[in-house]
Amino acid sequence: MAPSHDVIVVGLGGMGSAALYHLARRGVRVLGLERFSIPHEMGSSHGDTRIIRLAYFEHPDYVPLLRRAYELWDSLESETGETLLVRTGSIDASEVDGMIFEGSRRSCELHGLPHEVLTPQEASSRFPGLRLPPQSMAVFQADGGFLIPERCIVAHVAAAEGAGATVRTGERVLGWHPAGSGGIRVDTDQGSHHADRLVLTAGAWTGDLTGLQHVLAPERQVLLWVDPPRRADFAPS
Repeated sequence: MAPSHDVIVVGLGGMGSAALYHLARRGVRVLGLERFSIPHEMGSSHGDTRIIRLAYFEHPDYVPLLRRAYELWDSLESETGETLLVRTGSIDASEVDGMIFEGSRRSCELHGLPHEVLTPQEASSRFPGLRLPPQSMAVFQADGGFLIPERCIVAHVAAAEGAGATVRTGERVLGWHPAGSGGIRVDTDQGSHHADRLVLTAGAWTGDLTGLQHVLAPERQVLLWVDPPRRADFAPS
């Protein structure tokens, strides 16, 4: 039996929806399988916001990846007419010799990112919601901001379907196996699908689908949104 798809993508959260979209744009016959809805609250890509920034304190090597990501988000916004990335500027602050401040400044300097170094007093003057410790310093980078994750997922999936992708929601993957005639067979609670290749972006369920439960142990990461008493201090503007 010849595979009916070139690629199957399992899990259509933040990672899977993007993979589905870019495969479909390349003319690949791609099937996306999602056990819940699009979007949903059972994975890692829901909620109001996710930070994005070019001044990456973790390591300067991330900056070229971030530059490409910004290009792709701008392109998706143009294609879909959606607002997905909101630029507000970003602040990275810590002690003067701390990893956050030094790492952010190093990324900016190595990659020529426009930025400003602010004292605690300068930061509080420009951004009244901030009260930084006196021994700290801050890097301001104007391109930082946030993504709207659930809109991003919906936009990727809708654009993927517009490019020819097939999407099936409410369908749970039970397992996958090499097919005797070549390719991969994916078994679900509603039947089987065949493809040449398989992309697993199943988040917390990846261990179950790969047999690597002893290696991949999902942990709960709690995000918190607060309602400040002075909302104007925290408005995007």
